[in-house]
Amino acid sequence: MRAAQVTRLDGPDAIELGEVDEPTGDGVVVDVHAAGAAFPDALLTRGLYQYRPEPPFVLGAEIAGVVRSAPDGSHVSPGDRVVGLTMLTGGMAEVAVLAPDRVFKLPDNVSFEAGAGLLFNDLTVYFALTTRGRLQQGETVLVHGAAGGIGTSTLRLAPVLGASRTIAVVSTEEKADIATAAGATDVVLADGFKDAVKELTDGRGVDMVVDPVGGDRFTDSLRSLVAGGRLLVIGFTGGEIPTVKVNRLLLNNIDVIGVGWGAWAGSHPGALTEQWNALESLLSSGKLPAPQPDVFALEEAAAAVASMENRTAKGKVVLRVRD
Repeated sequence: MRAAQVTRLDGPDAIELGEVDEPTGDGVVVDVHAAGAAFPDALLTRGLYQYRPEPPFVLGAEIAGVVRSAPDGSHVSPGDRVVGLTMLTGGMAEVAVLAPDRVFKLPDNVSFEAGAGLLFNDLTVYFALTTRGRLQQGETVLVHGAAGGIGTSTLRLAPVLGASRTIAVVSTEEKADIATAAGATDVVLADGFKDAVKELTDGRGVDMVVDPVGGDRFTDSLRSLVAGGRLLVIGFTGGEIPTVKVNRLLLNNIDVIGVGWGAWAGSHPGALTEQWNALESLLSSGKLPAPQPDVFALEEAAAAVASMENRTAKGKVVLRVRD
């Protein structure tokens, strides 16, 4: 089968398309139609992620496709359209084998390419906004990295879950168009965002900040919160891991909340299924629009992963594995 492999730990340029043996083992065998790409893929190509497989290995943690076979008693059957998580490698290939509890039926109104862009980002954001962030009806949410995968997912999900306003923070005017298309109520540039947010909210500030970027904007994010506001730490695509002067938390009764979706799912049996059931209901009903990913061919896997490292990605990045 064809697969996108990391052949050496030199960054995305080390990803090569080649022929490898189909995976073996117990589980649900899926003929993959599309595979999602995420920021951990870029880290894996440099050996910088906490999980460090030895090259060569196949990238990809999330897939969408059709079940070829499934163990007896599984909740899916051959021919079912599904999405699934490999956790963390093996997805960017024509065939994947997944644990049954990490495979979910894909609604008929969602394409394979959109489906491959759902799991990592939407499950993370759903968990962030509900379990960790305690989003309330009518609140205002500020979203950093709003043109990226987590950002566009937040802009789609937050209004459905009760937010009355979403303010997107982007680095360029081109990315502002992406954030607007994803549903942002307002868009501001990262340079000077604190003052722009203050003006937009008539000095009040925002109830919640969703931050997958980190870096030097962290302190101004804290300053942008209302009393009792929450800042959700989801990642550090900006490179620098910020520190917190905890007196800021005390003075304004604000929270800095870690969002470790993978760790939570791994330690809470049934959490993935519960989260997916909530998302599937929203998707099937049409209340939650499916993502509109930035689609690359499987042959372009290196460029797809590089687009996340150099922050040129336009929304969620997905590889088309087969037509």
